[in-house]
Amino acid sequence: MPMDRRTFIKGTTALGAGVVAANATAGNLIVKSDDLYPDRLFTKPFIDIDVWRDEPVRHRYVHGGFADTDLRFSMYFPPVERYQGRFLHPLMHIAGQENVAPNGRLAGMDGNSIAFAAASGAYLVESNMGSFKMLGPSDITGFRASAATAQYGRILAAKMYGAHHRPYGYVYGGSGGSYKTFTCVENTTGVWDGAVPFIHPCPIALPNVHTAQAHAFRILDGKFDQIVDAIEPGGSGDMYAGLNEEQRASLKEITRMGFPPRAWWAHDEIAFAATGVYGSIIGTLFKEDPTYFQDFWTKPGYLGANPPKSLRDARIQFETTIVGKITTADAKKRGLPVSISAGTRDTAPAGLRLAKVPNGRLQGAFLYPQSGPAKDQRLVIIGMLDDLIMLGFDGENIPALEAMKSGDPVRIDNSENLASQTFYRHQNPPPEYYAWDQFRDPDGKPFYPQRPLIKGYNQAGEGNAWQSGRFDCKMITVNCLMDEGAWPWMPDWYRHRVMENYGPAYTDRYRLWYLDHAMHVNPSRYLSLNEGDVPMDQHGPADTHIVSYAGVLQQALRDVAAWAEKGIAPPAETKYHVEDSQIVVPRRAKDRRGIQPTVDLTANRGERADVKVGEKVELVALIESPPGSGSIVSAEWDYDGQGAYLDLESYSDGADVRTVRRAHSYDKPGTYFIAVRATSQRKDAIDTPFARIVNLGRARVVVT
Repeated sequence: MPMDRRTFIKGTTALGAGVVAANATAGNLIVKSDDLYPDRLFTKPFIDIDVWRDEPVRHRYVHGGFADTDLRFSMYFPPVERYQGRFLHPLMHIAGQENVAPNGRLAGMDGNSIAFAAASGAYLVESNMGSFKMLGPSDITGFRASAATAQYGRILAAKMYGAHHRPYGYVYGGSGGSYKTFTCVENTTGVWDGAVPFIHPCPIALPNVHTAQAHAFRILDGKFDQIVDAIEPGGSGDMYAGLNEEQRASLKEITRMGFPPRAWWAHDEIAFAATGVYGSIIGTLFKEDPTYFQDFWTKPGYLGANPPKSLRDARIQFETTIVGKITTADAKKRGLPVSISAGTRDTAPAGLRLAKVPNGRLQGAFLYPQSGPAKDQRLVIIGMLDDLIMLGFDGENIPALEAMKSGDPVRIDNSENLASQTFYRHQNPPPEYYAWDQFRDPDGKPFYPQRPLIKGYNQAGEGNAWQSGRFDCKMITVNCLMDEGAWPWMPDWYRHRVMENYGPAYTDRYRLWYLDHAMHVNPSRYLSLNEGDVPMDQHGPADTHIVSYAGVLQQALRDVAAWAEKGIAPPAETKYHVEDSQIVVPRRAKDRRGIQPTVDLTANRGERADVKVGEKVELVALIESPPGSGSIVSAEWDYDGQGAYLDLESYSDGADVRTVRRAHSYDKPGTYFIAVRATSQRKDAIDTPFARIVNLGRARVVVT
């Protein structure tokens, strides 16, 4: 049965009646403070913008906040004829912004947030989560500001649409936003009726994910192409072939930690993005365990105390001066990528040009200004483009860094970065975190010296982010089998917390859906680093490796709403098992379940076809939708690995299993990776751009 929380809300002004017009003032929207969510901090709401907009669809935009606080919000109300008594509430990975939806970068939706909400009978709610900065007080940015915003949105809805029952509410967020989503529903009751956390990490993901990746990037530098080739369709299958002992050990360790090997195809882009995140979070490690860095280089049991040659050779300590600086605004104008932290402020220093640059791998090294207001600040080098060093840093120190100028001396030192790369070996979380079993003997005793378990990351701007697995609503989690940032075993960890709390009845409130061929962000973000900040509709080779999860997220929101409002249970969870911290799923959709179709592509009846120039290759794709997940509506082909997908077929017969055939030849020698991309959709979404569930299959053709 659905959870019935609908209480009658009185409203005096109906949007459809024309009483509140496009030129309405804040005076039309005065409410009593005792109508608000019961939080002593948020008692004085105000409206400073109230206008009708026509893009991307007709909606009423309302902006405001709560006086005497830093909380600001934006809400997007559809016309009365489209409203069905609900709202969607996305949470970004960091605080500080309440106008992300119009920019097309909101919470994994590929630019469709406002239009999707309207098409789903909902108004959209977003806020800066109570802070003008990336991070704020953990309880406020974790859930208090969001709860106050959600409740005030209900009051505005009653004012705008007239008297109606309490609107249902659905909160969702990805990555850092998933932390906040869990925090919201695990710390409140009666505010949200459903939740869709997606691409979600576990409580100890930070800093361990990024430090472990940094270690692998250093040890395996120059070997990723051969690793990727081995595990691509038609490869040898042995990703360890050709590696030395140290490299094999590193690859095995990061794989058993949970990194999905197929994601290495984007190693350059992952390194850039991960190092940017590392720069924004590393300050917590210095605060929580400041003696670790000296201990690493001096005490037995740590890699630095008796360093292998690769570690000695990697160490850099270098002094130089600044000869030029570019801001985030400059970088965007030039089409250059910027880090997550630099991107929050146009005047932030996104990159520096230096008088001299040391040899060696600078990615992840720290740059220390030696004079002026920025002295003793710590910046991380996230990448190099020609002679330009791109920067990442903690958002708290941006003002001091803006004062840097040409001629200022700086020091480059990667000693602390090298030390942090194996920090995860010195953490011993509870046994439920099975990825750490490789660092413990059968009795659970750690092989390495241990440090206190770092907890600060999960409280920094997330509130109670320990993910108890207890919540008073319906929940569907959406996660990716190739996720390089929130490793796929982490949602399994949370699922077991839910099962422990609710036993076999957990399926009455929870679903876990895994998606294949999907990563932490959608394909446009994995284009070449030289492309910079690309439009969502730009395509490239990334589109033949991974698909967008936006359609699954949209369908999950609709399914969780039907579950909460009408008691209609969503399709079954994805079936899987765990092998050495890797999530393994059945090959066929009927066995895998969830809602994503499966695509099994063969070239001349195998994963690889070897042919001559001009010789036809017989391509066969078996496409299958899981039970209850919709029918197959299209199949499209890319024959050269560039992501154009120029050969498209659409279907309207409602079939959930389809075999698609092609014959193709090549007029030039080379190795080609063919991709076929299939889409399924529910009946109520067909002929719309929303809730399109995508997967792909790949095959290798070698032409001589």
